[in-house]
Amino acid sequence: MAEEPTRILLIRHASNDYVATGRLAGRAPGVHLNDQGRLETQAIAERLASTHLVAVFSSPLERAIETAGPIAARHGLIVRPLEDLVETDCGEWTGASIEALRQTDLWRWIQTTPSCVRHPGGESMAEVQARNVAAVEELRVTHSGQRIAVISHSDPIKLMLAFYTGLHIDMFQRLVIDPASISELEFGALRPRLVRSNDRAHLETIGSEEK
Repeated sequence: MAEEPTRILLIRHASNDYVATGRLAGRAPGVHLNDQGRLETQAIAERLASTHLVAVFSSPLERAIETAGPIAARHGLIVRPLEDLVETDCGEWTGASIEALRQTDLWRWIQTTPSCVRHPGGESMAEVQARNVAAVEELRVTHSGQRIAVISHSDPIKLMLAFYTGLHIDMFQRLVIDPASISELEFGALRPRLVRSNDRAHLETIGSEEK
């Protein structure tokens, strides 16, 4: 009998005031879910209530942990923070207005040719991708044949999806990962498969804030 594939649900944290006001949160401490985000998180937990999960891993940042909590609770699990799932280190850009950053040359480079640049005083996208993929590789071996949830952030999830679908890193910004969305990777005997991306069906009854 064929071995069961490993399934990893990649869930972006729910909405917060940085999302609502168009600021780059990065690794800023103290960024919590707002009322919209708490509704979204409950919707995710309800959506996944009948999905058998054996573990829930999360970025250690507050907004991710708060998203992971209700999901884990529905399955009688604890949230397991994993440092390599943390958001991009945006360095000097942390907390800045995204609209203001869009006026800079470096922002345009990061959007169009991220393989060549890094955030000022922070990480390059290649570094973000490398540590996140390393985390997923370890998890898929540890939880072979099982289904787990991983709660992380927009760019890290896009970078993971790009890697496993063979999309060059310079193209990863063509992907869209909204707050509280679910994406899914399946690891079988032959190759990884992208089963779903930016699934937001559970948010239809409550609405959602734009990124």
